[in-house]
Amino acid sequence: MPKSALEGYSNAPLVKKLGIRPNSHILLIDPPTGFKKLIADLPHDVKFIEAHYNECDLIIWFVKSKGHLHQKVKSISGTIAPRGGLWICWPKKASGIDSDLNQQVVRQIGLDIGLVDYKVCAIDATWSGLKFTRHKLASDH
Repeated sequence: MPKSALEGYSNAPLVKKLGIRPNSHILLIDPPTGFKKLIADLPHDVKFIEAHYNECDLIIWFVKSKGHLHQKVKSISGTIAPRGGLWICWPKKASGIDSDLNQQVVRQIGLDIGLVDYKVCAIDATWSGLKFTRHKLASDH
């Protein structure tokens, strides 16, 4: 039994942390080299799609600059399925990758366009991510 709720989570496979489920359509945007190897143990019938799909179950987007995030976030988030999610991943400060992003900046940009963040994840030693979804309206219940 883990000593805390986070202990079990931190040892969980990345696929589980990211919420990759069977039969999902996943769009990877600008993944770093080797990322697919980190999520190689996928549930059955997961499909990676190559282009923006009408409704993606999960989008995992790696972005390095605030300007690029501002420019693309609205169009990319528009392809999230009603119960889908968008991971926005940015380089950690200690990664050595030049970036003007951090958790607070990413969260605020998402909130500014009406998304809701509900999960954070250390992808690996280089990348962190926040998971967003569309804001649920009263009519969605």
